[in-house]
Amino acid sequence: MTDASTFVSDGSTAPKRFATLRRLMRNPTGAVATLVILLFILAAIAAPLVAPYDPNAIAPRLRMQGPTLVNWLGTDQIGRDLLSRVIYGTRTALKVALLGTGGALFAGMAMGMIAGLGSKLVDSFLVLINDSVKALPLVLFALVLVSIYGPSMTTLIFVISASMAPGYFRVVRNQVLVLRNADFVVAAEAIGSSRLRLAATHLLPNLIGPILVLVAMDIPAVIGIESGLSFLGQGVQPPQSSWGNMLAEGYTYVRQAPHIAVAAGLPIVVVTIAFTFLGEALRDVLDPRKIARR
Repeated sequence: MTDASTFVSDGSTAPKRFATLRRLMRNPTGAVATLVILLFILAAIAAPLVAPYDPNAIAPRLRMQGPTLVNWLGTDQIGRDLLSRVIYGTRTALKVALLGTGGALFAGMAMGMIAGLGSKLVDSFLVLINDSVKALPLVLFALVLVSIYGPSMTTLIFVISASMAPGYFRVVRNQVLVLRNADFVVAAEAIGSSRLRLAATHLLPNLIGPILVLVAMDIPAVIGIESGLSFLGQGVQPPQSSWGNMLAEGYTYVRQAPHIAVAAGLPIVVVTIAFTFLGEALRDVLDPRKIARR
């Protein structure tokens, strides 16, 4: 995990507008990763316009056909177009990733701020809660909730948010503990700034760097979790398109039609690598020590 303390700034100088984006685009790895991610996002948003066919349209006569000029990635075991299902699966993957990571980020940041600015008793209690959740095996935690509430996207998003919130809690708490004795924070307290104003105005800007890096690193993990649970039948349920349940179907017919598994697995690999490279690039461009050397 990135050391949050390397991103601390005193808030005395504001970076130029879009300076971070320009530095990111000058980083070849970051630029390529950003382009790939934007393409997937555009495909997810414009899925009804981009997908050549209805992802759930069945054509038994075309079942398990390889890639052709009509079906670019081929068809699955019941004749559905794989390209269309991959495109709609992108929408599912990004929706789960954004909502799951967003929920974890909100909960983790709120608890981290409270722990860092609160009393020692409150801090110890929140650390205990988050460490307990962190210690739970993710798959076992997911299976328990699925057995109670049934497999669904809502359950999946809740499992992801709850299991990943402790990571954000730790980063935010540690950052706040580093900053709470900084001169500009002490000065703000001396002139009567409330805890809420202190957190929003002075602490939150210093959290943006490490949080962006952590989000970029966590999104591929979330996509992997969604795909894994859907592969096990405990996540997104058919007929809704998901890379995980497509991969499960492809595994069943891997000898007769290996292209099904390839079509489902390839976007998982590409998106995971792209977000990982983006996180590495963000860590480089947001590190003030590296910026100062430029």
